Amino acid sequence: MAEITIKDIANLCGVGVSTVSRAINNHPDINPETKQMIMQVIKEHDFVPNNSARNLKRVEANSIAVLAKGITNPMFTDMIKVFEEETMKRKYSLVLHHVESRENEVDVALELVKEKRLRGIIFLGGCFTHSEEKLRRLKVPFVFSTIGAGPEKLNENSYSHVSVDDRKESERMTEYLISLGHRDIAIIAAKCEDLSVGSLRLQGYQDALRKHDMPYREELIGHLEDTLPEYSMINGYQVTKKLIASGVHFTALYAIADVLAIGACRALREAGYRIPEDVSVAGYDGIELGEYFYPRLTTIRQPVEDMAMATIDQLFDILEGEKEHKHLTLEGSLEIKESTSAVS
Repeated sequence: MAEITIKDIANLCGVGVSTVSRAINNHPDINPETKQMIMQVIKEHDFVPNNSARNLKRVEANSIAVLAKGITNPMFTDMIKVFEEETMKRKYSLVLHHVESRENEVDVALELVKEKRLRGIIFLGGCFTHSEEKLRRLKVPFVFSTIGAGPEKLNENSYSHVSVDDRKESERMTEYLISLGHRDIAIIAAKCEDLSVGSLRLQGYQDALRKHDMPYREELIGHLEDTLPEYSMINGYQVTKKLIASGVHFTALYAIADVLAIGACRALREAGYRIPEDVSVAGYDGIELGEYFYPRLTTIRQPVEDMAMATIDQLFDILEGEKEHKHLTLEGSLEIKESTSAVS
């Protein structure tokens, strides 16, 4: 009988080889349930890693790191799956590293490069306020994914990126709500004032208000809680409870992520509001859960698989000798579902 390999363990568990490696090496960036499943399969098949330290070094020599900021967002899970599949096809392994909301992802990357022999980096989520000098310190190729274009002062030949135009797409969603007759539109938004995805979406909301001569009202802004996971249902739930408790009147609530919108719906229902009869609710991202939530969620759908494939292709183009940096902005789509309706 042939000796079972780490690849066999990965196939049995339905995960990538890099995920099995993280479980074996007790890496923190792995779901505890996934780790438990992998270790159980390893036990059942009497798998013993051969020369694990030497093999891990060999894997790391051909590793791509994904630095995910906002890993609780289900959209990132779908993108990471694509990254893992594509890196395996190219005989590379994937190192997944969670970046805390208050950490600077480039600083984290600089430390990670010291620890591991990385060939490339994907920055998933986060803010785009990095200096050219700091980016030059990264001695490996990198691509910013889901993060909008950087400040005009940053030379476009110093980085590559793939994203949708978050500001424009957010403006489109707000304009859709305005077209339904809503004038009191609350928003659940991020606090940061840099060029993060969250702040770009807040700017798009403001753009739509200005375009229709509507005032920007601070009392209608529900800022995310710092003490909770940033893009999570519990954060959307708690922020909406505060908006309701404040007594401010709103007929529509736009959340800058679907998971926030789903949490908001729970808070609204607990307070006796009907959706969409009393309050229309809209999100952003187009996650699968929104399609099966009741009522189905109106959202801006991001082309997740296309973004993920474009990101990994860009990175490997650079690894294979492509000198020119690329900047790809994909189109989102407004998906009108059951959670929004015209003002009656």
